[in-house]
Amino acid sequence: MFEKILVANRGEIAMRIIRACKELNIKTVAVYSKADANSMHVEVADEAICIGEGPSADSYLRIDRLVSAAEISDVDAIHPGYGFLSENAHFADVCESCNIRFIGPRSAAMNALGDKAASRTLAKRAGVPTPPGSDGLVATEQEALTSARKIGYPVMIKAVAGGGGRGMRVAHNDVALVKGYHTARSEAEKAFGNSGVYVEKFIENPHHIEFQIFGDTKGNWVHMGERDCSIQRRNQKLIEETPSPLFERKEFRDLRKKMGRAALKIAEVSGYTNAGTVEFIVDEGGNYYFLEVNKRIQVEHPITEEVTGIDLVRLQILVAAGEKLPMSQNDIQMKGHAIEVRVNAEDAFDDFRPSPGRIDVYYAPGGRGVRVDSHAYAGYTIPPYYDSMIGKLITYGKDRTEAMNIMSRALSEYMIRGIKTTIPFEQAILKDPDFRRGDYTTHFVEGLLGGARRELIQVQA
Repeated sequence: MFEKILVANRGEIAMRIIRACKELNIKTVAVYSKADANSMHVEVADEAICIGEGPSADSYLRIDRLVSAAEISDVDAIHPGYGFLSENAHFADVCESCNIRFIGPRSAAMNALGDKAASRTLAKRAGVPTPPGSDGLVATEQEALTSARKIGYPVMIKAVAGGGGRGMRVAHNDVALVKGYHTARSEAEKAFGNSGVYVEKFIENPHHIEFQIFGDTKGNWVHMGERDCSIQRRNQKLIEETPSPLFERKEFRDLRKKMGRAALKIAEVSGYTNAGTVEFIVDEGGNYYFLEVNKRIQVEHPITEEVTGIDLVRLQILVAAGEKLPMSQNDIQMKGHAIEVRVNAEDAFDDFRPSPGRIDVYYAPGGRGVRVDSHAYAGYTIPPYYDSMIGKLITYGKDRTEAMNIMSRALSEYMIRGIKTTIPFEQAILKDPDFRRGDYTTHFVEGLLGGARRELIQVQA
């Protein structure tokens, strides 16, 4: 087992990793930018090393500084969390060449699934359905136009790297395609250092369903059920839940087994190790299509932990240390229902405008069935350089109704003053009758923010 791990991340995921390490009696080293000097993960780690200025390009994305910090502190392994360098195969290679274990998939699997276009090719080889799309990257505006016309509008221009909804644009005609192509490339370059994009058929009114997969180094793979991530805005998830209410419909009840087998097939063909997520979209007819593999732990992993009883971050560390998966597919049982709400420092009623600044009052909810993963506290100043998520509220109940009721109660208790947050908007979602019925698609949020419904929920909030 590892003796010391460097956490190459910040915020709530850094806190989550440090907690798992403490429970395994593993020492931790935090890294931080100057803007994060007062962040909670710096306080709770055994050691902390500053790696640069506030912007991530000058700190959390600097491989040389991360590896130097790891060597100075004499760690056995690096956990990248999510975002930043978590899906960077070169970073994984550098770690291994320095005799530092990378807690994530092997670089070979990361390269096989190295970008979303490569993942589509692998999925086709595995016999898993994919949406119609371009043959690899589109290097020019004209190539993008040619692909879009061949596929048929609407289409989506998608960055091959990263996630979080960045580098993605929908186009319904040539004019929108040209604009979206350049915008997506620019956004992807700034966010991920990779401007590559491809074109894919845009499935209208889909459900976004993902499967948690796990593989060890002994050739064993399991999936841990699905998560429904359809409540999102501009491809950025806001609320996730498991099990998916879609699979409760009589006509869709066989989808869980089919999609679970497809997710495992992707894992096996790629030789995947450690934690990953296979993402799909499901259309209104129940047809499912492979989207991509997120080669890391996901933001929404806590809801899978709640319904399976499996500590995924702890399992990541054990598998990275060479241990065999302690369970088979038949051992994994989903019990109850869990919901996660992302608490972002944003004003949802002002186009989700970021709201960095000082938190004057912070009170987290508690009680039965409530979990809060956050690095925020009263007096903490949210920097303007990073993702605006400041915490995750997770509730668990014996069924979906109980989980929703606990979530509504917990949101009403969650007190954050001094900045704007998405909590009022998410309270409105939990009250919405369509959401209560589980009747929603990826366009649900757009509907809430349109016309009379927007005015109504602002009054309710």
